[in-house]
Amino acid sequence: MSDKDQWGQSYPPNNQQYHLQQPQYAPQQPQQPPPPPPIDEKGSRFKPKLRLRDPIFFVLFLCTFFAFIGLSGYALHEWTQASGISSGLGNTNATNNATFTKETGYLLVVDAGIGLVFAVIYLLLLRIFTKIILEITLVLSILTTWALAIYQFTQHYWSGAIVLLIIGILQVVFYFGMRRRIPLASLLLKIVIDIAKHYPSVYVVSFIGLIVQTAWSVFYAFGVAAIYVVWTPGSEICGSGTGGSCSSGKVAGLVFFLTFAYLWVSQVFGNIVLVTLAGGPYGGWYYFGPYQQDGSGMPKHPTPSAFVRASTTSLGSIAFGSLIVTFLEIIKMIFRALQNNADAAGEIGKILACCAVCVISVIEWLVKIFNKYAYISIALYGKSYIKSAKSTWHLFKDRGIDALVNDSLVSIGLTYGSYFVGVLCGLFTYIYLKTASVEWNSDGQFTAPLLLYAFLIGFTCSMTLLSGLDAGVSTLFVGMAEDPGVLAQRAPPLFEEIRRVYPHVVQGVNV
Repeated sequence: MSDKDQWGQSYPPNNQQYHLQQPQYAPQQPQQPPPPPPIDEKGSRFKPKLRLRDPIFFVLFLCTFFAFIGLSGYALHEWTQASGISSGLGNTNATNNATFTKETGYLLVVDAGIGLVFAVIYLLLLRIFTKIILEITLVLSILTTWALAIYQFTQHYWSGAIVLLIIGILQVVFYFGMRRRIPLASLLLKIVIDIAKHYPSVYVVSFIGLIVQTAWSVFYAFGVAAIYVVWTPGSEICGSGTGGSCSSGKVAGLVFFLTFAYLWVSQVFGNIVLVTLAGGPYGGWYYFGPYQQDGSGMPKHPTPSAFVRASTTSLGSIAFGSLIVTFLEIIKMIFRALQNNADAAGEIGKILACCAVCVISVIEWLVKIFNKYAYISIALYGKSYIKSAKSTWHLFKDRGIDALVNDSLVSIGLTYGSYFVGVLCGLFTYIYLKTASVEWNSDGQFTAPLLLYAFLIGFTCSMTLLSGLDAGVSTLFVGMAEDPGVLAQRAPPLFEEIRRVYPHVVQGVNV
C-alpha cells in the first residue's frame, strides 16, 4: 500500500522514498508539455565535475576560521589560568539571588518541546490552508508595520517613525501585486512540504545547523569576554600571562577581528545548510525524481553527498558570497554606532543616520536574496561564485520580481507562524508562573526575562523547523526557471498545475 498526493505521486510507507507515477490528478484534457532538454544536458548539469571552486577564498576562509579558534582559545586559556572563568560569571553559591535553577531549566526545556509541537501543528495547517495563511500573514505584515509606525510617532521617535511610514506606504502600494502571486507561492510551498515529509533529513540538517550556530555564538561571546579580561589596561590579569602588553587599541583590534570572523563564519555555516538542502533532497527530486530500487532516479543518499560537496569543493564559493554580506553587516554596524552617537547633531543627524542604516539594510537584504539563488546554482551545478552570480543575474533580469515576491510571501508566512508559536510558549510560561508555587519568583521579578526566553525558544525552534521549506521553494523556482522541461517530462500533472497558476513557467531562462 502507498499514499498518493493530489498530483498522483505515490509514497511508499516503509522507506521514506518517493515512487513517482503518472495518474491523472484531475479530469481535464491532457496538454502537450514543452520539449524536455537532452538527457546529457540534464545529467551533466546536476552532476558536475568535482573540483575545488574559488580556491583563494577557500584558503582565506580556513585561515580566518583557525585564527579565530586560536585567538579565542589562547585568550580563554590565559583567563582560566589567571583567575578562572567562573570568577567572572557571578557567585555560584548565591541562593536568594539565583536566577537559574533546575526548575527554570526544566521549564525552558518544556518550552522547547511545546514550541516543536506547535510548529508541527502549524506546518500541518500550512499544508492544508496554504493560500489562506499566506493571505492572512501578508495583511498582518502590513498592519504590524503601520502599528509600529504609529507607536514611534506617539513616542516622538521621528526618524524611526518616518522610515516605518515609508515602508508601510510601499507595502500598501505593492499589496495587490503580491496578492496576485500568492497562488504560485502556495503551490510551491505545498510541494516542498510534501517533499520534506518524506525526506526528514531536511529538518535534521536545519536543526544541526541551529546547534552549530548556537555553539559558535557562545564560543564568540566567551572569546570576546576573555579578550577584554586579558588585555584591558588595569584588569587584574593584565600582563600577568604571556599575552604581551595591554592597551585599549589592542582590545579594539582583536574584538573587531573576532566580530568580523564570527559574522563571516556564521554566514558560511548558514549557507552550507542552504547548499546542502538545495543540492540534496530538493535538487535531486526536481531533476531526477525519486530514488528507484534499480539505481535510477536521484542518488540514494542525496543529503550526505550534498553536504560533502558544500563543505569541500564548493566551500570557497560559499565563502566568497558570504564575505560580501559580512562587509555589508560591518558597514551597517558602523552606521548604527554613528546613529547611537548622533544626539549632538539633533533630530536631523538621527534621521540621516537612521536612513543610512535603512539603505544598507535594504542593500544587504537584496544581496542576501541574490546570493541565495547563486548558492542554489552552486549546489545544483557546481559552478564558481562568479559564474553562479552571472546565471543568477540572468534569472533576475527575467524573473526577478517573481523571485522576490515569491520569497517574501513564503518568508512572511513562515516567520509569522514562528511568532505565533513563540507567543504560545510565552503564554504557557506565564500561566505556569502564575499558577504554580515558584518560590524564587514569588515577587514576579523574573517573569519578564523568562517570558522573553520562552518566546525566543519557541520562535527559534519553529523557525528552524520551517527554514528548510524556504530553501526548497527557492530551489524549485530555480529549476522551473532554468529547466522547466525536466518537470514537464517527469511529472506532467504537476507541471500542468504549475503552468495554470504561473504560465511563464513554459519559457525557460537562458543562462
